[in-house]
Amino acid sequence: MIRIGLVGLGFMGKTHFGVYSALPQAQIVGICDIDKKRAAGDLSDTWGNIGSGGATKIDMGKIKGTTDYRELIARADVDVVDVCVPTPLHAEIAVAALEAGKHVVCEKPMARTSAEARRIATAAASARGFFMPAMCMRFWGEWEWVKRAIAEGHYGKVRSATFRRVGSIPAGWFREGAKSGGAQLDLHVHDVDYIYHLFGKPRGVFSRGYAGQSGEIDHIVTQYLFEHGPLVAAEGCWTVADGYGFSMRYTINFERATADYDLARNPTLMVYGDGKSLPVEYPRHDGYHGELAYFLECVSTRTKPERVTADDAVMGLQIVDAERRSIDTGQAEMV
Repeated sequence: MIRIGLVGLGFMGKTHFGVYSALPQAQIVGICDIDKKRAAGDLSDTWGNIGSGGATKIDMGKIKGTTDYRELIARADVDVVDVCVPTPLHAEIAVAALEAGKHVVCEKPMARTSAEARRIATAAASARGFFMPAMCMRFWGEWEWVKRAIAEGHYGKVRSATFRRVGSIPAGWFREGAKSGGAQLDLHVHDVDYIYHLFGKPRGVFSRGYAGQSGEIDHIVTQYLFEHGPLVAAEGCWTVADGYGFSMRYTINFERATADYDLARNPTLMVYGDGKSLPVEYPRHDGYHGELAYFLECVSTRTKPERVTADDAVMGLQIVDAERRSIDTGQAEMV
């Protein structure tokens, strides 16, 4: 049994709690939140865009709550520290947990800046425990399918790929751009990471964007420049009107087929080719379950995580940095 200490009980903390509760190899032994009500197990005020619901009251019979993450990290009966606090606190807590010898999984984005992310990666490189950033799209069934389809080459090479992730601005600290980094950092980083996962580091980026309610870039459109690769673009947005909801899509144009995913459609993933349109079979798990089950398997087998690493997350934030420079200069910027 792997013993979990969960730090942060907002939407993502609540989501992770639900996943651990369903994994037979996981036992949550501690929770931490600066909100005393949440630290006592009351999650009734949480929210989310995907996978909303879950427990609103935690049975604290076998779980100890605290408002001080240092107390949780110091516990000998905690094997894994799961960091789900606001982004500016990631580096402080993740590094402290790694230095204490814990295994650490940290929500995205790994840090508020690429420099802070590098600090975590440096700590992880010399730590006794494992570290993994929770980049969940790499573990979503429909998105795992794309990675395999490209690797197998059944449809030929990718000619173009477009990604779109759009919604109304979330409530709470996300509206404070100094904390969240706006939609570019908190939302769009999913597609930045996934594009890097599929195609590697782009030579450069050409971006356009504007600030929204957060005060940071809340709407961005980027073209990713690959020397000999496909035409790739992504849009991320928190500026649509309230009530629009959340939309997530991709279209991958191969040489011999086109794959199209739409969260709002059933079936969500279709492949078009030879005049036919067919739904795609893929693993029926969500990315939250996939990533946490994978990390616990790594801990259990003493196998360093490879599907996503601290260095991957640093690179994603370096790409975000280049996007921001491109918006400022109006020109393509090297990564």
